[in-house]
Amino acid sequence: MLIDTYGRVATDLRVSLTDRCNLRCTYCMPEEGLQWLAKPDLLTDDEIVRLIRIAVTRLGVTEVRFTGGEPLLRPGLVGIVERVAALESRPKMSLTTNGIGLGRTAGALKAAGLDRVNVSLDTLRPDVFKTLTRRDRHKDVIAGLEAARDAGLTPVKVNTVLMPGLNEDEAPDLLAWAVEHGYELRFIEQMPLDAQHGWKRDGMITAGDILASLRTRFELTPEGSQERGSAPAERWIVDGGPHRVGVIASVTRPFCSACDRTRLTADGQVRTCLFATEETDLRAALRAEGAESDDENIARIWKLAMWGKKAGSGLDDPSFLQPERPMSAIGG
Repeated sequence: MLIDTYGRVATDLRVSLTDRCNLRCTYCMPEEGLQWLAKPDLLTDDEIVRLIRIAVTRLGVTEVRFTGGEPLLRPGLVGIVERVAALESRPKMSLTTNGIGLGRTAGALKAAGLDRVNVSLDTLRPDVFKTLTRRDRHKDVIAGLEAARDAGLTPVKVNTVLMPGLNEDEAPDLLAWAVEHGYELRFIEQMPLDAQHGWKRDGMITAGDILASLRTRFELTPEGSQERGSAPAERWIVDGGPHRVGVIASVTRPFCSACDRTRLTADGQVRTCLFATEETDLRAALRAEGAESDDENIARIWKLAMWGKKAGSGLDDPSFLQPERPMSAIGG
């Protein structure tokens, strides 16, 4: 098991497949993009599948989430999903994506064994989308969402970040749209993971702000802690059900005490927390001489990394330091 000194057990593995992205969201990276990881530094498809196999068969991982960057930019994605689905202890598999490529890949991903998707969409307005992402691809995201739903990659979850002066007034409209189309909407507080390090606590839209806005149009009933378990989102039943809306309040309502996640970057580093400032190198262990069959050593290194996981993210500490790596390089 991947257990830490606070008794938490990591059963959910987030695997970043690339740090590259075809959008330039203002809360993530600058307009010109970033210096991407060199290809030799990236894990190969075989290395990714091997690490997932070790995590599933030796370390108790039961869920795998593929992330990026934008994971649909990984040429071998469908093959990776298919190979993981063929493992004797098959984990649940999901994908976090901006949705742009789902229109052409949703069917293949479902056939390969993917269970569901999370799609990032911050606005219903094409002009605001262009301002937020610096790309004119709103219609492609909408088409990707529809393709995912039609392919059976359900429940289709929509991740939304509200930004002051841009889309902060859209919460009720977004929820009404999600209910109409059968998507599960989740609002995410803006986190200090932008490459520019421009995040400011006093400028963010909080969970309290979001819920107050939603309640101007909807009746929200708390789902309760028992149903939530270790999920990052607090959920509310909308107008008596069956639809639900979630809020991930990493900044104002941390959920660290129930965290069950471990993270693997595209270049093979284990991260115990999204906001960790240290990493543990598995790529070197994979590529060391004689390591082709030494799964036990890799599992041991992974266990030691997770044993040192801190109690919390530190976001509520005035001395909090933002990680050097931005979200696109860490994996969502």
